[in-house]
Amino acid sequence: MFKNIFLTLLVLLSFVSLGVNAMHCKKWDKVFPKSEKVNVQKVEFKNRFGIILVGDLYSPKGVNANEKLPAIAISGPFGAVKEQSSGLYAQTLAERGFITLAFDPSYTGESSGTPRHVASPDINTEDFSAAVDFLSNYKNVDSERIGILGICGFGGFAINATSIDTRIKATIAVTMYDMTRVSAKGYNDSVDENARYVMKQNLNKQRTEDFKNNEYKGADGLPEKLTGNEPQFVIDYWGYYKTKRGFHPRSINSNGKWNLTSSLSLINQPILQYANEIRTPVLLIHGEKAHSRYFSEDTFKKLKDNNKELLIINGANHVDLYDGGDKNVIPFDKIESFYKNNLK
Repeated sequence: MFKNIFLTLLVLLSFVSLGVNAMHCKKWDKVFPKSEKVNVQKVEFKNRFGIILVGDLYSPKGVNANEKLPAIAISGPFGAVKEQSSGLYAQTLAERGFITLAFDPSYTGESSGTPRHVASPDINTEDFSAAVDFLSNYKNVDSERIGILGICGFGGFAINATSIDTRIKATIAVTMYDMTRVSAKGYNDSVDENARYVMKQNLNKQRTEDFKNNEYKGADGLPEKLTGNEPQFVIDYWGYYKTKRGFHPRSINSNGKWNLTSSLSLINQPILQYANEIRTPVLLIHGEKAHSRYFSEDTFKKLKDNNKELLIINGANHVDLYDGGDKNVIPFDKIESFYKNNLK
């Protein structure tokens, strides 16, 4: 009898142990608080280049098995991971009735692809369409009601994806960058043809060195400490990525460096060439005091028809729209109404 009791206790203890391990595996690893109004699960899907993308799928609690909801794929900022800003947007919009997918772009975060920390205007545009592939086939998503949302550099890639992917019914770009423009021309288009040529010479010389050394040199990232001499926008970035406000160990901007020669494809392959042909609604949201504001303003000029809108948030800088900043400036009510009106 005692032997049976002992065995029973061992079984019970093993179940307790398994339960603790399961809780540990599911430990919340985001930089924002967890909502009790949504369910979240890890998902994987491939893009057309065979790269496995990893995302967090957020769903409102209580969704019926046969219910079909509108869905939104979300990524960015450039150099961030899904546990940062894109996850915050995804969770908040799931609270408001959408199925949302925050995903890590190719070569970054938990997504696959080697070498690591590579950016590509083609592949990163494709990443959004791959997310639409996944959502279009997910059991609780209405495939005719899918939108996307891109933040910072992935705001530009989101608009670029919308110009080719007619399945995307509504697009929002928040505090957007055109990474191809800034890579080729510098901030405010300050780099001329001669300076760009020197830049290309140096980058191609680096390619030779990378091959010889069998490793890829990283570009300069954010400093570990501020000296006080940095431009304000660098201070703003540092205040998000390098502090408990937004630091995440898998984020390139928090804890790594971009592959230096990634700039070559960004310089040579401009995006937004067919933005003027987008026929679906687009909302651009940018901070009044953002150093990057001109990207949204110039992109808005390219967009046609009367279903395009530019919303400037008073007093906000570029990074305030990552997480709301001190004043919670992210206009979630506007974002919700935009998607509900256009994902019918």
